[in-house]
Amino acid sequence: MNKPFIKKEKIRFKHVDYAGIVFYPRFLEMLNDLVEDWFEEALERPFSKIHETNGIPTVDLKVQFKKAARIGEILTKSLWVKNLGGASVACGFKFEDEAGKTCLEGEVTLVNVAFQENKETIKAEPFSEEMKAKISNYIIE
Repeated sequence: MNKPFIKKEKIRFKHVDYAGIVFYPRFLEMLNDLVEDWFEEALERPFSKIHETNGIPTVDLKVQFKKAARIGEILTKSLWVKNLGGASVACGFKFEDEAGKTCLEGEVTLVNVAFQENKETIKAEPFSEEMKAKISNYIIE
């Protein structure tokens, strides 16, 4: 059975607001870091190489904030595939605190794109069969 991609992250001063809790846009940055790590570590397609000729923009994002996270806490961030299309991948995600309580969860849809005409034109491009096979290792139904 497939498993999610998992990373841990410590909540730092840079993540929090005056109340000492994560300022919600920082959660979205942490999500983007998780996606970037997944592509580099699990899919062997680092963003530093992708963005030379392609891109993986977020085209849809749904987030539910369930519980505040505070400075010093360590979150477990999980990402898995809910649906793999020709050029898109819909992923579920969840961030949990050390007690296993959900801080946020949601779904993010990414599209594989190719740049054309000096990056003036962006067009969806199907994933290669090799990439689909790697992504499929993270499908959880």
